[in-house]
Amino acid sequence: MERPLTALFIDCDSYFASVEQHLDPALRGRPVGVAPVMAETSCCIAASYEAKAFGVKTGTRISDARVRCPGIAIVEAKPPEYLRFHHRVVEAVEDCIHVEAVLSIDEMWAWLPYNLRDPATVEAIGKKIKATVARDVSPVIKVSIGAGPNKYLAKIASKMRKPDGLFIIEHSQLPDILHPLKLRDLTGVGRSMEARLHSAGIRTVEGLCDATKPALHKAWGGVLGERLWHLLRGDEIPDLVSTRKSLGHSHVLPPDSRTPDRAWPVLCKLLHKACERLRAEHLLTGSLTLQLGFVRGPSWSADAPTVETDATLILMHLLERLWHDRPEPGSLILKVGVVLTRLCEQGNHTPQLFQDAGDAGADATAGTAAAAGTTLDPEKHQRLDVALDKLRARYGRKVIYYGSVQESRDAAPMRISFTHIPDAGLEGD
Repeated sequence: MERPLTALFIDCDSYFASVEQHLDPALRGRPVGVAPVMAETSCCIAASYEAKAFGVKTGTRISDARVRCPGIAIVEAKPPEYLRFHHRVVEAVEDCIHVEAVLSIDEMWAWLPYNLRDPATVEAIGKKIKATVARDVSPVIKVSIGAGPNKYLAKIASKMRKPDGLFIIEHSQLPDILHPLKLRDLTGVGRSMEARLHSAGIRTVEGLCDATKPALHKAWGGVLGERLWHLLRGDEIPDLVSTRKSLGHSHVLPPDSRTPDRAWPVLCKLLHKACERLRAEHLLTGSLTLQLGFVRGPSWSADAPTVETDATLILMHLLERLWHDRPEPGSLILKVGVVLTRLCEQGNHTPQLFQDAGDAGADATAGTAAAAGTTLDPEKHQRLDVALDKLRARYGRKVIYYGSVQESRDAAPMRISFTHIPDAGLEGD
């Protein structure tokens, strides 16, 4: 049965670099690399298409980028600007068609209503989106648009004519239209999955499309293979419901902040940010992980359990204990990070029956208020955090803060991953 076009996918091209080229006209037409910090040991978090032509891509070390692309302009990331332009792009698309969901800082999709599904109409919508973004946002910020019988194929279509593309995959063209692609061009096929497919005798997209449903189930080791079998045929199937498993922040330290005494306040600030996000999303955490990357030597991480909490002070004491136990305490530190795991919703949380008033969970089976260094009861922790969050939301993040971040107020600024769009009120400095 012929399946109609149901999804439109919008993908901003080299988004961070394009925003930089909009902000600074001198960068337009030039190769540009975006770095989290201005250090040769850092890496590109984005590259313009002019830089990509020289082999510079996300993850390329800055010093290597200069070798591959002489004359490349390296600029420090401006996350608040990326967030501001993100909202403007969403508004521009919304003027043309309702945005069903924003998927990342540079991706969104729209469901095509029943009366807007013929290819000519879909193409006209795509052209209107491009013109509206150019007019209302910037002619420098380009979007690639794809349409297909389902959201998965629409996303693939958006990548098939980059940059500034507009491509439609109709059901009658399947699967032949996909055959020229490489396995890694398909969403969900990374390096390890590609190796598993090779082991199963599948080396091309044509071979993947010809594979049976049981074969893909076996290759993926589960139902994800069966889902892909259906998606490649244009079937619409519900998205898998996922729950957040972790929440955290990391930061690559600039050269002047790599001594332990300068790294510690930055680490504290990252934890404070994570705690604010935890409360904003109405979550509790049952475990804290400290991650350190050293300038010389292997990376190191350690975790500590806790009774479920969202209290900044309790988690700060856990972090301090993990920090004290780190190896080579005098070593220079390149990267710091904190991750909160064992998350649960506040509404689904059942407090421990015999929990100590100040239990920080250093020992999951015994009261350890003394180990946490505090006897403040949970209700007072909660009232304190609520009061601080309200003050910071209303008057700015610098109006009040814990003393442990005093030396890092201008460090660890907002960072944007491609799967988390920060709340400016929580992330801004």
